[in-house]
Amino acid sequence: MNSPPIDTPPLHRPIRELPDELISQIAAGEVVERPASVVRELLDNALDAGAEHITVRLLAGGVRLISVEDDGDGIVPSELPIALKRHATSKIASLSDLESVATMGFRGEALAAINSIADCSFLSRARGHSAAFLLLGQSGEIRPVARAEGTTVEVKELFFSTPARRKFLKTDATELAHCVDAVRRHALVRPDVGFDVWHEGKLIEQWRRCGERDRLPALERRLADVLGSDFVAESVWVDHASARPPGMALSPLIKVWGRAGLPDAARSRADQQFCYVNGRFVRDKLISHAARTAYEDVLHGQRQPVYALYVELDPARVDVNVHPTKIEVRFRDGREVHQAVRHAIEAALAQPRAGQAPVAHTGQSTGPAPVASPESNIFEQNTTSAQYPREQFAISFADPIHHQVTDLGVLWGAPKQLPSADRPMAPEPTAGATEGVTIWPLGRALAQLHGVYILAENAQGLVLVDMHAAHERIVYEQLKTQWIQQGAQAASSMRPVLPSQPLLIAASFAATPLEVSTAETHAQTLLALGLEITAFSARTLAVRSVPTTLAQGDAVELARGVLAELSQHEASTVIQRAHNELLASMACHGAIRANRRLTLEEMNALLRQMEATQRSDQCNHGRPTWRQIGMKELDALFLRGR
Repeated sequence: MNSPPIDTPPLHRPIRELPDELISQIAAGEVVERPASVVRELLDNALDAGAEHITVRLLAGGVRLISVEDDGDGIVPSELPIALKRHATSKIASLSDLESVATMGFRGEALAAINSIADCSFLSRARGHSAAFLLLGQSGEIRPVARAEGTTVEVKELFFSTPARRKFLKTDATELAHCVDAVRRHALVRPDVGFDVWHEGKLIEQWRRCGERDRLPALERRLADVLGSDFVAESVWVDHASARPPGMALSPLIKVWGRAGLPDAARSRADQQFCYVNGRFVRDKLISHAARTAYEDVLHGQRQPVYALYVELDPARVDVNVHPTKIEVRFRDGREVHQAVRHAIEAALAQPRAGQAPVAHTGQSTGPAPVASPESNIFEQNTTSAQYPREQFAISFADPIHHQVTDLGVLWGAPKQLPSADRPMAPEPTAGATEGVTIWPLGRALAQLHGVYILAENAQGLVLVDMHAAHERIVYEQLKTQWIQQGAQAASSMRPVLPSQPLLIAASFAATPLEVSTAETHAQTLLALGLEITAFSARTLAVRSVPTTLAQGDAVELARGVLAELSQHEASTVIQRAHNELLASMACHGAIRANRRLTLEEMNALLRQMEATQRSDQCNHGRPTWRQIGMKELDALFLRGR
């Protein structure tokens, strides 16, 4: 029987330098994944050159041809050959420039990498020069040609020198879609630049240059052009500037602006989430987590929010030299950015759509104003507003509920129902025209449907309100306000510190090295959250105190959840979510129940309170609390006007 062959030691391979062509092809494997990668790199260069209009022409989804034309500054003839060399760029010249990159491109690798795997040509006429020149990438030949000021880069037969890479490309339609997405991402952040996309000789996308001097109207118009008018109609404006520490420049430390979609506009996929850092499209887990956290209180289930967010901060505080594709960044203070994005979206979503100012309307009166009641209850809390008379908030529930957030062991019970004869009734409506009748956004209550819904009439038509869901949100927001007001202020950081309770016996658990290092690095943050976690040994952590309101929970599970979020996102909302879940449970038990009959005064009081309560458009579970049915929809049901 033959014995198995004996493994022979490998032959000695000497260390040697790789040829430049192979180095460029290795770099191309990192930079160029598909035709869309080439489109992205060429668009970056065009925008850095000051282009005001860019035309992208494609054949076979960009595999056979990618042509990017711009009207930018162009390249002078003497610099054309240098542009194809590796690590040749006009964007940076020193390490200090690399630490504060303010341009889209800066590596100097893209053109050399693309030229190594495709047939490239560069046609450019520098601004102020009388002639244009053509550079052939493969031969290096330069000859004069005719062209207006600007640059045209043509990339033909992508991956022709690396056929194995070409086999991994998808269909032409798929590659075309990725190329259009690359142009769309640039168009969303540069409304001052026009973009045309041609495929096989046909114009498939066109976004005209917005000439408004103010960038906000220009951005609104570009968002509507690229993402559709529905996106603008179903989103709210975000504008937030973080607090500026003493001694810093006059500009805010971090600025977040853009548009955040309403919870009703959420989608099943995260395909309409656009985030930019200093004008650069990025996919950043920290920003995505901050945005998702801001939607926790208003989003239903696993729905994905839509948004277009623009984050601006000092370029020295963000590192863009993380990945060759430049789509990833690293922040010097990730927690600061996380808080800025989260607070920006939360503040924008907090304003209820039903809380707009009342509109003076001349016409028939929709009914009498609700009658003031001498009794008061939770509907009278936080109701001081110059927009509405105080009597609009009066309500007369049988058992007024007085509950404090500190009484966490007691859940509210459903109020007892009075006999119909004991409930106050609304006065009979009076007919007749009344000048200057005030029309509230949610209108005036008409009736109650099956003890579940409130029917109200406003200027647009019919309003349907889920009374339990609406009251649940109102109570929930009041409990959260009480909880925040009871939080102490830390003398050093001036941030709310949650009261903590020491554990009689420390809860120890086996921890990973990452959990141990996270507990040591974020010790002050953990204390601010009411958690004291110390190292018991090299592989063991001990939980010595937890937030007072969560003392009855699993301390180890709570600590693990907080440490996991801190290690991944440099911020944690585990404790806040746990508090909010508890408060939401209390609010759910304390809200008015279905099948409880309300008077018109009580219904109107609930509507007025909804208009003054933050996030009242969704209940605690993210479901809508009210719906508007316009007159056109009602007319269509009865075929009116046909």
